Amino acid sequence: MASQEQTTDPDIYAESGVIRPDFLDQVSAAVSAGDTDLLAELTAPLHESEMGDLIAALEPSERQELVALLGDRFDYSALTHIDDAIRLEIITVLPNEQIALALQELDSDDAVYILEDMDEGEQADILARIPFTERIRLRRSLDYPEDSAGRRMQADFVAVPPYWNVGQTIDYLRDNADLPERFSQIFVIDPTFRLVGAVDLDRILREQREVRIEDIMRETRHAVPAEMDQEEAAQIFERYDLLSAAVIDENERLVGVLTIDDVVDVIQEEAEEDILALGGVGDEELSDSVIETTRSRFTWLMINLGTAVLASFVIGLFDATIQEMVALAVLMPIVASMGGNAGTQTMTVTVRALATRELDIYNAGRIIRRETLVGLLNGVLFAVVIGIVATLWFWTPGLGVVIAIAMVVNMVCAALAGIFVPLILDRMKVDPAVASSVFVTTVTDVVGFFAFLGLAAVWFGI
Repeated sequence: MASQEQTTDPDIYAESGVIRPDFLDQVSAAVSAGDTDLLAELTAPLHESEMGDLIAALEPSERQELVALLGDRFDYSALTHIDDAIRLEIITVLPNEQIALALQELDSDDAVYILEDMDEGEQADILARIPFTERIRLRRSLDYPEDSAGRRMQADFVAVPPYWNVGQTIDYLRDNADLPERFSQIFVIDPTFRLVGAVDLDRILREQREVRIEDIMRETRHAVPAEMDQEEAAQIFERYDLLSAAVIDENERLVGVLTIDDVVDVIQEEAEEDILALGGVGDEELSDSVIETTRSRFTWLMINLGTAVLASFVIGLFDATIQEMVALAVLMPIVASMGGNAGTQTMTVTVRALATRELDIYNAGRIIRRETLVGLLNGVLFAVVIGIVATLWFWTPGLGVVIAIAMVVNMVCAALAGIFVPLILDRMKVDPAVASSVFVTTVTDVVGFFAFLGLAAVWFGI
């Protein structure tokens, strides 16, 4: 989201990075006392992100009261820096007329960020209170798919025709009061609003007034389709070191601009999403209720239960073997655990490579060979270690050989599962970050138990 120039108070944070308790107490006391002037004095120097941190640190009732007390002096852009649940908690108690007035003061991307999580009825009522031109811009952004470049873009930009000269452009920038708060380039459009090029501001400042825009513009080779996923758009910014990019519709008409501050937010959100997905907790947030948190975790825990039952079934196939040699029950978790960790390592690298488009059909074979050899080498090294440990522990050399072979088998299978499972899920259009861990763990558990107990049954003739 676009940030605003404000005086930043560096002393509101403790060394640990959280809001200082004494400052939080001051704000809480001002809220409790209804002291609007003191509250405004304490919060006026805060940057919007600092205000967001303060809101998140307050109790739920205090958050709503703070916004109500500040009234027109509250910077609604702070709501773009807090969890969705907290933002909705605040928005739902505010009158729609107040929200509509506040959204008119924000950049369009920030306004969309606040509106998009509200229900359609509330959205429609708030939009109806906004002037026509701004309402159309916001509705157009909201019509694009969630997590698309169109949702993230700013609808405010500067565009001029190619036949203007530098002098006309500079005069337009000076005389027009309705310009974006910040911009680094001017887009060039034809009469149908199709994008034909762009000119950086520094180039405008260097040229003589009579130079035509079409003579100094450059082709915009990295325009972003509005329907493009925001993660793909972020990769374009990273690949070409962009500060901003034009956003175009299906007819190549200019509809907005995507800026680096929004892309940084996208990168952070996508990274958090992948981390949470790998843990099977979806889009869970710290502010979610007990019921919401339980619901988001239940599905994958149920799937994990099913895979655990499958692993237990494999163990049950060798119950007679375990009864004859209790040492097997002591050692078999080691094989499964080592395989699980090795598989998770490979899976994490693979999922990241898929997310960043570093892994494709051209280098997949080389990566598979590398991970297989890594699994084999680690398997041999740890097989020697655990084989010696098992032999000395139970004074049974054959047991050391069995667990060593099982370790090599499971480590190789773990490496293969860690790379093939995400690749297969990605080919099936299933998010590998969400589903990979369950299947990789299942493979390593089942193969580990089966290899160790099966080899023991054959070796010792049980």
